[in-house]
Amino acid sequence: MKGIILAGGTATRLFPLTATTSKQLLPVYDRQMIFFPLNTLIKAGIKDILMIVAPDHSGQYLNLLGTIFEKHGIRIEFKVQKLPKGLADAFIVGENFIGTDNVAMILGDNIFENDFSKEIKGFKSGGHIFAVKVPDPERYGVVRFDDAGKVLQIEEKPKEWISDYAIPGLYIYDNRCCEAAKKVIPSERGEIEITELHDFYFKKEELTVSSFEGAYLDAGTFDSLLEAGKIVKERGISRKFDPIINEAIEEFNEELKVIARKRLA
Repeated sequence: MKGIILAGGTATRLFPLTATTSKQLLPVYDRQMIFFPLNTLIKAGIKDILMIVAPDHSGQYLNLLGTIFEKHGIRIEFKVQKLPKGLADAFIVGENFIGTDNVAMILGDNIFENDFSKEIKGFKSGGHIFAVKVPDPERYGVVRFDDAGKVLQIEEKPKEWISDYAIPGLYIYDNRCCEAAKKVIPSERGEIEITELHDFYFKKEELTVSSFEGAYLDAGTFDSLLEAGKIVKERGISRKFDPIINEAIEEFNEELKVIARKRLA
């Protein structure tokens, strides 16, 4: 299983904060946002991770994450995406990285309280996505179930109400997703929509959708960024990180302190 973190885009809703840094490098309580999706993947045993970043802040990602996990057996590769073309474009950009493996992709600004290690480790083939009840489903791709929990419909940001169950930014696919993404016709927004990949597996009856109830935080606005920090603190989400991440952050902090002392000497 390979991992992809999508951390590109311009995050205009968070200007001027994102005029000087990437949204995913903004702090959420006691650490940068990017460590939360990293935790989801590393906790599930994924050791090869591709991070897709925007050109303006690629150096900042390299400075923070370039070597931080090397001694822990985690390899992070970076690819610069000059223009965001939709979520599913990540599987085109990352085709050579994925190769013949399965892949779990997570959005860099999505924070989950739940541990999805069981679903990721147990994945064999097809597609596996998730659903969570939200108050504003019109902002997301949504999934509609029948009374027995069977998936009836999947649609991206519907104009009319279909369901309260949003599809958050964690997707698990087999490597057929790369070829499927290439065949997606861009939407009216000019994007290669991830919903088309869900539909690809859904039509083949190879899509699993699991619902969950833990905190799901999409930190894309000032209010949601503030709320995310509060929830992370109150529920101790960052204290439940995989030991690899906590150790790597502590080592990185000590390294920075040594460098700072040398500069002041």
